[in-house]
Order: sequence, then structure tokens, then C-alpha cells
Amino acid sequence: MQAIDRARPLRLGVAGLGRLGRRHAQNLAYRVPGATLAAACSPLEADLAWAREALPVARLYGDYAELLADPSIDAVWLVTPSALHAGQIVQALEAGKHVFCEKPLSLDVAECERVVSVARHHAQLQVTIGFMRRFDPSYQDAYAKVRANAIGRPFLVRSQTCDLNDPEGFFVRFAPTSGGIFLDCTVHDIDVARWLLGKPRATRVFAAGAIALHEGLREAGDVDNGVAICEFEGGRLAMFHASRTMAHGNDTSSEVIGTAGALAIGRVPRANRVEIYDAGGVRSECTPTFFERFEEAFLIEAQAFAAAVTARKAGAADEAGQGATLEDALEATRIGQALRESLHTGLAVTL
Repeated sequence: MQAIDRARPLRLGVAGLGRLGRRHAQNLAYRVPGATLAAACSPLEADLAWAREALPVARLYGDYAELLADPSIDAVWLVTPSALHAGQIVQALEAGKHVFCEKPLSLDVAECERVVSVARHHAQLQVTIGFMRRFDPSYQDAYAKVRANAIGRPFLVRSQTCDLNDPEGFFVRFAPTSGGIFLDCTVHDIDVARWLLGKPRATRVFAAGAIALHEGLREAGDVDNGVAICEFEGGRLAMFHASRTMAHGNDTSSEVIGTAGALAIGRVPRANRVEIYDAGGVRSECTPTFFERFEEAFLIEAQAFAAAVTARKAGAADEAGQGATLEDALEATRIGQALRESLHTGLAVTL
């Protein structure tokens, strides 16, 4: 592994320049102190053309192996298709690179376990999985209050990821490779639930779903609305709702209930604090997509990763600031995969 000179910025290479990858790349290029976006990678010429215009990167690669072979790159930032995540993380670790990877770690539990095993042999390298809600200021505040026993002992989390309906059918085209609504959407809620409840082990899940609008999902065995229950050890519970058909915008929220109270995060999906009063009633505008809802979280996540790599090189890694670990991501995939199985069989699944 090439040594990192702490006097110079952390040099990052982003792989994947789709709709989310471009947001990440712009944050890394312009908004993360102590880091610089030194390279970008995509197999698509249209993405590279965008990068030439929009990013101040010195090098562009059409092949991921070429990015990894660049000795000047300290860390890679993966925003690639989910099915590629596990293999690309392993390749990066073996090339001596620190890794940030968007969720999920993998669509396959065995692949997740393989990554965890390989990472243990590269303990000097930082690996973070992109469960950005952990960095959202409101979720951070709720977590701190739970840790301070503000609501007594937490025993139930209700959480939802509900996206604005897309009449053009992006999610239908994405369905064959997404892993299904629970691994694509609910995986965030699974991680939030475990995080707020103290990382308990899941024992049994049950899921059901419906196709309300997008019949094209049926061929891929997916649904556009799903609900689930997850039982954890110690009598703790979680309830999940995922939807791709919201008429009003992105509606992401969570609630944690304890023995002495409850906390709700984002119950009203509002873009800001403005309320409109007119003949139609009183209303507030909604965040249209998860980009707007979690814009600040994505940025804080990137800043935290850069800081964690720097701290690790100094021998002072701070686990609290590193976000979701590989083990956390493994459990999220394990539960998400079980929910998908339950959806298909109609039966509860014991883990």
C-alpha cells in the first residue's frame, strides 16, 4: 500500500458516474476539506464526457482495473451497480486502497461474508458502506437522545422509505438488478433500526407486497409497495414500509418507541419550514427525491470518510465517526434477503 502523506490532501477516485455517482463526485471535488477528487472512472463515454465538463479531475478511466493501478490514488469511492460492489471492494483492498462503497454491500450474503473476511486481512484500510442516514443531523440527534436514555429502553422502530412515483419507469428497468424493493430501499430502514436499537440480532421476518402502479415489476418478482415485520433478540421489533408510488414526493421517516417515550424523525416530509395557506387549505411542500432530503447527510458522510482515513493513518481511528461497518452491511443484506424470500414464499423466515 502506498503511504499517504498527511501534509497533502487525500486523493480519491470515484467509480460510477450515474445519477447518484455524479452527486458524490461533485461533493468530493468541491466540498470535502482535506480531500481531492483526482480521478473518475466509468465504462460509459457519456459519463466520461460529463466528467470532463463538470469535474476538475486530472485523470479519467474507462476501466476499473486501471483506476486501481493508479499509484497516486489513496482511496476509491464506489457508486457502481450493486452486483459489482463485493468484487470491487475486494479488488480495491488487495490494491491497497481505502474504500467507500454505496449500499448495499452485496445482494448475496455469502459475498458479504467474503468481503468481511478479506477486509480482516487489511485492517489498516478504512472501509465504509454508504448508509448515509447515520450522518443526517436529525437521525444523529435522535440516536444521541436514545443513547442518553431520553425515551427509556427502545424496543420498537417504525421506518419507511417511500419514493416519488416515477411514471417513466426507471425502477421497472432497474428491477432485474436491484435485488428487489427490500434490498434496494428498505435496507436503509433495516440499518437505521439496528442502529437505534443497539445492533440486535434478527431472529424472524415476514414480508408482503403489492403492485399498485408498475405492472412491469411483476416479471422481475418485485413490487412497488412492500411492508415487513422484523423480530430481534430481546423482544425488540421493527416495522418497515417501502414504496415507489408516492404522489407527493420522497417521504422518508422513522420512529423509535421506548419504555418512557418516543422519537420521530421526519414524520412530515417537508422541503422547508414554509407553510402555504390558501383556498385549498394549509400545506407544506415536500422534498421531491432522496437527493434533496439527504443532501446534507451525503456531504457529512463524505467529510467523515476523509477524516476517518486520516485518523486511521495517524493511528487514532474513531469508530463512532465511521458510519456503517462491513458487519453492519452484512446484517442489513442478511435481513433484506430474508424479507425478499418471505415476500416470494408468503411465509415467515427464521434467521
